[in-house]
Amino acid sequence: MDLGLKGKVAMVAGASKGLGFAVARELAREGALVSMTSRDRSSIERAGKEIREEMKTDVLPLSIDVRSLEEIDKWRDKTLKEFGGIDLLFSNSGGPRAGNFASLDDKAWQDALELLVMSAVRLAHGVIPSMKARKGGSILFSTSSSVKEPIENLTLSNVCRVSVVALSKTLSRELAADRIRVNTIIPGRIDTDRVRELDSSNAERAGISVEEQIKQSLSAIPLGRYGKTDEFARAAVFLLSDAASYITGATLQVDGGLIRSVL
Repeated sequence: MDLGLKGKVAMVAGASKGLGFAVARELAREGALVSMTSRDRSSIERAGKEIREEMKTDVLPLSIDVRSLEEIDKWRDKTLKEFGGIDLLFSNSGGPRAGNFASLDDKAWQDALELLVMSAVRLAHGVIPSMKARKGGSILFSTSSSVKEPIENLTLSNVCRVSVVALSKTLSRELAADRIRVNTIIPGRIDTDRVRELDSSNAERAGISVEEQIKQSLSAIPLGRYGKTDEFARAAVFLLSDAASYITGATLQVDGGLIRSVL
């Protein structure tokens, strides 16, 4: 299937490793021009070099903090200068700290809102004008299975990520006339540093070994394993692509059947 991505300009946030890196790599494989960011300069430059050398394509790796409006604007401007426009956005960030409601103070909530909600808002604001000028585009917000089923001890994620889904649905209707599609993608338990960190945290909290915690997690997944980052990336790239031209305002679960909710 031709995804129609050759020559498209894609901005990918949180792309030095994990899900963001996998999406950036898959976009480059499909012929897109990728502008990718992370807070860690050495990590994002290393990731960009890896994709550039493997895919033999132009990549723009930049170090920015998606919690900063000023830095998002700089990223947007450098992408426009380098590639001439923006067609695709993969909005992605790290997860907030774990904890139940009683353990979270006001600063923790403010930090989570900046990281999860305001980064998505600011990224969307940044790319929409260029997409309108180019007569179309595609925005994909990465969230969490917590938007379907709240996860124990992840209160910040449970509350904040639902707002991103509401943003996506709202924008999908507001931007449809401009041929800009907006969707959300939910990773289940994909084998990333973040999931390994949560396994370790949950094991410590439960007083069991990490191996036993992983065994318990696997028992809840009908396919019986954690997902691979490239499996998630292929689904994300499809939603971003012209092959998904009649899909907007949707939420796709890439979870091995983990989520039990009907809708």
